[in-house]
Amino acid sequence: MDNKVAYVFPGQGSQWVGMGHDLYQSLPEARAVFEEADSVLGFPLSQLCFAGREEILRQTVNAQPAVLAVSIAHLRAMPQLCDEATLPAFVAGHSLGEYTALAAAEVLDFAAALRLARERGHLMQQAGEKNPGGMAAIIGLDEAEVAQICSRCGIEIANFNSPHQIVISGSTELLCQAVELARAAGARRVIPLEVSGAFHSYLMAEAVAGMSEVIGEFAFRDSLIPI
Repeated sequence: MDNKVAYVFPGQGSQWVGMGHDLYQSLPEARAVFEEADSVLGFPLSQLCFAGREEILRQTVNAQPAVLAVSIAHLRAMPQLCDEATLPAFVAGHSLGEYTALAAAEVLDFAAALRLARERGHLMQQAGEKNPGGMAAIIGLDEAEVAQICSRCGIEIANFNSPHQIVISGSTELLCQAVELARAAGARRVIPLEVSGAFHSYLMAEAVAGMSEVIGEFAFRDSLIPI
């Protein structure tokens, strides 16, 4: 029976200054991805990834296309990075990573996915500036315990990363309250996420509306592999 490999692409929060630089320097396949990204977006995204300021890279409008570009660079470079590299039988993505998965499955070409990621980041950053908030990962409490905390504070569960890691999202003040309640309830760890808004919550409603309009301008093809 043939082994099947799934590629799972990360979302915002996984960015770091220096990411992708080694690929850019050593592999032409990856270098071509960064050069295309710079051209499509009209600014040096590659240099922001390789040597930019952390606070600038962390901005949602920059982080989302940056993470997508680095992910695609790794994907294109896989045959050179791994002797046993194989095409994915399945792809998936976490939040922003869904757009990377669409590009990997050729539902969107790289340039289209990049433009959508940039616009998604722009709209989400705007929403975050209008309604300040954040996210935090709670480790060691179950869903019922986290849901009770969210209900008390008026915030939401945003992501179920695993049975023991749940991400919450909401306004800055209410999130702080929830973090303290989670610690008091015995959470092993509570980790504030490096994001600039209350993503995957009702505070992103305006971004959803804007993104719905933007998506309508792009053509989506049938996927070549399951997403």
